[in-house]
Amino acid sequence: MKGKILSVLMSAVMMLAFSGEGVAQKWERLGSRKVNFGIERDVIQVGAHEGSFNKLKIAVTGGSVNMRRMVVTYMNGSKEEIDLRHNFSRNSASRTVDLNGKNRKIKNIQFIYDTKNRSKNRAKIHVYGRS
Repeated sequence: MKGKILSVLMSAVMMLAFSGEGVAQKWERLGSRKVNFGIERDVIQVGAHEGSFNKLKIAVTGGSVNMRRMVVTYMNGSKEEIDLRHNFSRNSASRTVDLNGKNRKIKNIQFIYDTKNRSKNRAKIHVYGRS
């Protein structure tokens, strides 16, 4: 019960964080992943059923994480490496990340991050997309 309430509250916070982008533009949640301590790589599987996107935004809840970069793999096999180099504090969000090309179907997104000495709590990465 406590977890559901916290989840609803965090969703509301993230939606408020994205509200500065404009009312007509809708962000779609593509997936989430709880990170491990130390230097890590994690992948969020997106898949074609989610649609096409040309913008991404990352939100972090639960703990902090030093995000180095992300690699977006498209359905056609091509990859786009995006340098983030951002220290996300608990309950923070990234800038809008523009993807190369027009609306692209995303297969997965790999995150390369470091949580060493950043937080006692494991962070959870949430990815949102917009076309």
